[in-house]
Order: sequence, then C-alpha cells, then structure tokens
Amino acid sequence: MLLAGTVWSLSGLFIRQLEAASHWQIIFYRSTGLVIALFVLLAVRHRGRLALVFLEAGAPAVVAGASLAAAFVGFIVSITHTTVANTLFLLAASPLLAAAVGRVVLGERVRRDTWVTMAVALLGIAVMVANGLARGTLLGNLMGLLAALGSAVFAVALRRGRQAEMLPAVCLAGIFSLVGAAAAMDSYVLSLHDLAICLALGGCQMSLGMYLYTAGSRHVPAAELTLLSLTEVALGPFWVWLGVGEVPSLPTLAGGAVVLAAIVGHTLVGARRARPLPG
Repeated sequence: MLLAGTVWSLSGLFIRQLEAASHWQIIFYRSTGLVIALFVLLAVRHRGRLALVFLEAGAPAVVAGASLAAAFVGFIVSITHTTVANTLFLLAASPLLAAAVGRVVLGERVRRDTWVTMAVALLGIAVMVANGLARGTLLGNLMGLLAALGSAVFAVALRRGRQAEMLPAVCLAGIFSLVGAAAAMDSYVLSLHDLAICLALGGCQMSLGMYLYTAGSRHVPAAELTLLSLTEVALGPFWVWLGVGEVPSLPTLAGGAVVLAAIVGHTLVGARRARPLPG
C-alpha cells in the first residue's frame, strides 16, 4: 500500500515535465497506455477467459469504470490548472465522500465521528477553493473535487462488485476516458518526448500503482488503508517542489493540513476501535 501511494505520487512531477501536451492529449495517451498494460495483465492472468472476466464483473464494473474515468479527467484537468498540492489535497477527501455515497447507495452506516471528520475536511476544502477563486484557478479546484467524487463512487462500486475480479473496471475507465478525450482533443500529434511520458504514466506508473493497491488491499486491515494511501498526498507536492520548484500557496497548505489532519485522526480512531481487546 505504501509503495502504491509512492508510485502514484510521481504523477505531478511527470506531468510537469511535459512540453506542450494539452490536458485532453495527456488523458488520451495516458489512458491508452493504461488500457494496453491492463489488457496484457488480464490476458496473462485469465488465459482464454478474458471476455468472461469482463462479463462476470457486470454492471458494477461499468459504473466503477465510468466514475473512475471521470476521476481521471478531473485529476488531469485539475493538475494542469492549479498546483499539484491543491489537486492532491482535494483528492484526499475521496474516502470521506465514499462514506457518504456508500451510505446512500449501499445503506452502509456512517458513524458520528465520520460525519464530524467530513465537516472538518469540508472547511479545509472551502479554504482551498476560495483561494483558487482568488488566484484564478477555480476550474482546477472544481475539477479536483470531481476527481475526488469520481474516486469515491469508484470505491463504492468496487464494494458492490467485490465478489468478482474488478480489475476490468479500471480497464473500462481507461477506455471511457480515452474515447471522451478523443472526441474533445484537437490533434493527436505530440512530440516523442511528451508521447513517451504520457504512455509511461498510464502503462507503467498508473497500472503498477493499481496492481500494487489491489495486491496490498488483500493483506492490510481496512482501517489502515486510508492512512497508508495518504503517501500519495504527502509525497506528491514534495516531488514537484524538489523537481521543478513548485511551491504551494499558504492557503493551500493550510487547507490541505486541515483535510489531512481530519482524515488521519479519523483513521486512527477507526484503527483503535477495530483493535481486539487483550485476552
């Protein structure tokens, strides 16, 4: 889980290395790399049963794929219109949104401390969105919230279809996002430099992170998953500061600190509640 978050945290740094690719071109070629890598992985893991695996995943995989595709689009548009720190801090709210969506869709009970955590995190998000409005990066902040909501719905859909292999949902997300990007982009032409980075983002960085996340989630207690996945949020701004000197604004750091503190506190409370009594 820690390694998955670390791999994902490199997205912002790689995107900042691009020379001229538009956000639609990034989405298209990153999704292309992701789809190719996952098709190969699924074909190897389920030899002769590839089509059946997609059919068994069913409607939950389609919903999960569509919501994750929205998250893909929101993430890339956000990170190209605001700082990496802003995008990642907003994305950190997705576990809380997942709790709210799960309450509505799955009827899962939301504890009182979870509602309190959501309220505190919303204060931090409000600070960042207000700062984005003042600095002219409101679109980036709103798309960051779309990414968080898409990730939340994706998580709930995965829980709905947890009895089946759900990696096809990620593959469908790549297909949906690349089709949408193909309809919106003006040109397919990229420099070899930008093309290589975009394909590597999908075919290596994103697919490897998804594989590690899936493998790790089988062995790590649920109460610790959110805390461990925060390595992406914690390391992402550090890499772009170290690599390209991108320094987030003070309101971004303040709002992000509130969001992270709320989630870490909530996760530690959940871990303590889940700990078995001695004897």
